[in-house]
Amino acid sequence: MRQAPDVRRGAGIAGAVAALLAGCVAGPNYVRPEVATPPAWKVEAPWRTGAPADAAPKGPWWRRFGDPRLDALQREAIARSPTLDLAAARLEQARAVVRATSAGLLPSATLGARGARQRSSANRPLSNYASPNFATVQNDFVPSLSVGYELDLAGRIQRGVEAAQASAEQSAADLENTRLLLGTDLATAYFNLRAIDIELDVLARSIALQRRSLDFVSTRHDLGVASGLDVAQQQALLDTTLTQVDLLRRQRDQFEHAIATLTGTPAPQFALTPDISGLEPPAVPLGVPSDVLQRRPDVASAERAMAAANAQIGIASAAFYPSITIGPTIGLESRNLSTLFDAPSLFWSFGASLAQPIFNGDRLAANVDLAGASYDATVANYRRVVLTAMQEVEDGITGLAALERADVQARISVETANRVLDLATARYEGGATAYLDVITAQQSLLAAERLAAQLGGQRLLTSVFLIKALGGDWQTPA
Repeated sequence: MRQAPDVRRGAGIAGAVAALLAGCVAGPNYVRPEVATPPAWKVEAPWRTGAPADAAPKGPWWRRFGDPRLDALQREAIARSPTLDLAAARLEQARAVVRATSAGLLPSATLGARGARQRSSANRPLSNYASPNFATVQNDFVPSLSVGYELDLAGRIQRGVEAAQASAEQSAADLENTRLLLGTDLATAYFNLRAIDIELDVLARSIALQRRSLDFVSTRHDLGVASGLDVAQQQALLDTTLTQVDLLRRQRDQFEHAIATLTGTPAPQFALTPDISGLEPPAVPLGVPSDVLQRRPDVASAERAMAAANAQIGIASAAFYPSITIGPTIGLESRNLSTLFDAPSLFWSFGASLAQPIFNGDRLAANVDLAGASYDATVANYRRVVLTAMQEVEDGITGLAALERADVQARISVETANRVLDLATARYEGGATAYLDVITAQQSLLAAERLAAQLGGQRLLTSVFLIKALGGDWQTPA
């Protein structure tokens, strides 16, 4: 529970004496709050436990998929992405702030020089009635060296350096998170495009089959063996399939344009040829849940934000203590250059200034409350990010396991649908059944093949999602 403003104000004034005698650092020292983590993930076969190296680089994780074209796109994105450049520029800004803030711990020195030829007024105010003024014309040459140093008794500057360093580390984590998000967004768009290419190939093969079936049933109709209804049904199926091709191509164009933007290329100048080769997601080893706290850059960024906010409490609290600045000056002054470096031209001064807040209308206490509330907000955000990270990893684990089983079943379904189509076609040619059974079998085969293609793409996308949830690559690829 925070103290009342008048109590804190009195404590600040009383603490000023102790600060002068022994020195102190205002505000609490930063301690990362504990977050409860389960001892292990809820996993099922074929998962295995791994021990990721937390200090290892978080990329290039995309090489695990074994796709050279994806590797090339990722290199282009890292080299030309304006989003990554923006995050890198913010990191440089934060590092510059650290250097500027750290300079406050050291004294400052200023070398100055002044040269003038001046005429003083004979009518200027008198310094006393016995000494009349006269107009004088003379030179004035003054080289000087001034030094300034603030005694950091309450640790205000030290807390400022801590806040700047934590903010710079947060910017570094944000840069890593931006790089991770850029890579995962690119991989997601790329694998979506690859899945559509495979699905378009399925549709192309189905259209070829349906055209042959249309020619076949049309020939039978011309011979008087098949009815016009059989021809109309087959034509309707073909038209529906052709419509689906246009819809898929529209989706493919959108993913292609997204890839262009992510790689820093204008969309009209970018194109990817279709690729229907199959890909398998890599096996991702899992560590204990606490590894997520160390590996994910967004978690690291949230933790560094807490450290920076904690230091701001110290900066606000230090305002209750006195500020002492010392400023010696030494120099030379002469009206003639020939005597500028003579001993009588030397002048110096040494002094100190002290400022102690006494009354400020509760402004300082309100600033401490503001800093404390900001810190509480960063703690809540940190816990939220950690819980979200746990959820994303668990979703990826269970999702990949379920998709693996569904993919196996989908392949079996395609084989079964092929056998059903062969049987339905044979029975129709033998006159044992209506052509509707052939149409139904063709529709079932198309649906099964498209589902298998979609599941393959979802497995790749879920693998990317899990790798992102785990914070990137788990070890440097060979």
